Amino acid sequence: MASPSLLSLIFFFSLLAPTLISSSSLQDPESVVQEVHRCRHGYFHVVNNDYTHWEMYAIGGSAAPTINSQGNRFLAPDTRFSKEVTKHEDAPESEWKNWNWRSEGDLMLNGAYFTASGAGASSSYARASSLGARPSSLVGPITTAAGALNCKKGSRC
Repeated sequence: MASPSLLSLIFFFSLLAPTLISSSSLQDPESVVQEVHRCRHGYFHVVNNDYTHWEMYAIGGSAAPTINSQGNRFLAPDTRFSKEVTKHEDAPESEWKNWNWRSEGDLMLNGAYFTASGAGASSSYARASSLGARPSSLVGPITTAAGALNCKKGSRC
């Protein structure tokens, strides 16, 4: 079994990789009830992802994470009360309004919106940046072949 620090590293890099949240990466994309990513304690760079089919929210966080969302495409569901991309968990607004969450260059479709909080200065997000985001208009081509790897034991992936 992998060590906790290795698992954290794997999870961190899974947030960085372009991820298509649709039928190619989930067996039933319409079964995503809450978030695709839940960020706790630390710094997260969510970059060039394609978010669809969420029912409550796409990115959730608790325990004061710093979230830097860049170049993502968020297609909100048709449900009237499910348009918010973000969900600040387990804290009253008086606390989470100080958490550093921002959206930069994200494409919001079908009424999707991101609730930013905390510092607006880009220096606050330096530790939550890992690579340059591509424009959100390129998310489709970037994520076309995204999804789970089809690996077989004894073969290279």
